[in-house]
Amino acid sequence: MTEVIMPKMGDAMEEGVLLEWLKKEGDSVKSGEVLGTIQTDKATLELEAPGTGTLAGVLVQPGATVPVGKPMAALLKSGESLPAGWGSGERVAEPVAVGVAAPASSAPTQAAAVMHPPVDLGRIKASPLARKVAEQLGVSLTGLTGTGPGGRIVEKDVQAAASGAPPARPQPAAPILVGTGDRKVSLTRLRAITAQRTLQAKQQAPHYYVTVEADVEKLLGLKEMFEEEESGKVSINDFVVKACALALIDLPEVNATFSGDSVTEFGAVHIGIAAAVDEGLTVPVLRNAGSMTLRQIAEHTRDLVKRARENKLSLDELTGSTFSISNMGMLEVDNFIAIINQPNAAILAVSSVRKKVVPTDEDELEIRRRMNLTCSFDHRVVDGARGAVFLNKVREYLENPTRLLA
Repeated sequence: MTEVIMPKMGDAMEEGVLLEWLKKEGDSVKSGEVLGTIQTDKATLELEAPGTGTLAGVLVQPGATVPVGKPMAALLKSGESLPAGWGSGERVAEPVAVGVAAPASSAPTQAAAVMHPPVDLGRIKASPLARKVAEQLGVSLTGLTGTGPGGRIVEKDVQAAASGAPPARPQPAAPILVGTGDRKVSLTRLRAITAQRTLQAKQQAPHYYVTVEADVEKLLGLKEMFEEEESGKVSINDFVVKACALALIDLPEVNATFSGDSVTEFGAVHIGIAAAVDEGLTVPVLRNAGSMTLRQIAEHTRDLVKRARENKLSLDELTGSTFSISNMGMLEVDNFIAIINQPNAAILAVSSVRKKVVPTDEDELEIRRRMNLTCSFDHRVVDGARGAVFLNKVREYLENPTRLLA
């Protein structure tokens, strides 16, 4: 017998959500064949069969949160049977949505089988509840447009298809009224994980902060020149990523992590770029940013952020950062500080560009475009003086942007 367990899909993963089974009990499966889908704190992934056999003893129903390593089902070879007390006889049930009655059995009733035609429940991105409603109403999921996160088909999409109405636009989670003027909104899994991780980072890493103001007149002039020449779109953030990558190569002690009784300095620069998505915040990773040109950084970053918002990133693209950047420049903010994205030792917060009156070396006044940069450091890894040196190095690169073109 081979156990099907919740796999560990990253160093920080402690649990995952079983979204759906794509095989049912009694089905024959081959090693590596996809049994279902699971959601971690970073991505939606396929659950592959750890061996060959017949799927049996399913303990976990779709929608359940399962700790890493916990058995969810078994694969039996010919002649094998489930051992006595398999899984202690406990099954992890699917959570029931408010206002929706739990079905008496996961299998359709005989009456339902007679009243409705077979429904296509293949490998289509749909919530477990949407699949059940589709089966009850005799609606095929094939061709339906999902309005849930990442294009996932949800219950209202099936109801709309059954009534012939067009699907509604995606809406935020419906609030639960608590009292007059109050409302309670359930956390998405991503937001819950973000809350847990940021609290943990603030509690474990002794933060300190350094702020500098960078003159970006030359940088913006170079950016505008690229646009006029139609030689490729490059954003302010792309310049910042390149500047940080070079500064991390210059000061490898910042491109590091605290390892208990030692500090590990990484040999490559992998920059995490905070991106807002519908469910909360995610941090796709631009790998080997230190060896990329400015235009390569621009191209790869646009692709990463786009696919992050479509929930199409692989686990490798969501893990392994050695430094992170959070840019709120497009949101009209003068200054902010960011919480370190552990296990990184630092994160850079980028604010909006502002026009300011500044004195020249000849004591004359000029209007210049300037931008605040605040870096949060883990004091266990980076001392204050070195943190200041690093951030000034980033500023130096940004104020001399032609050095970023090499």
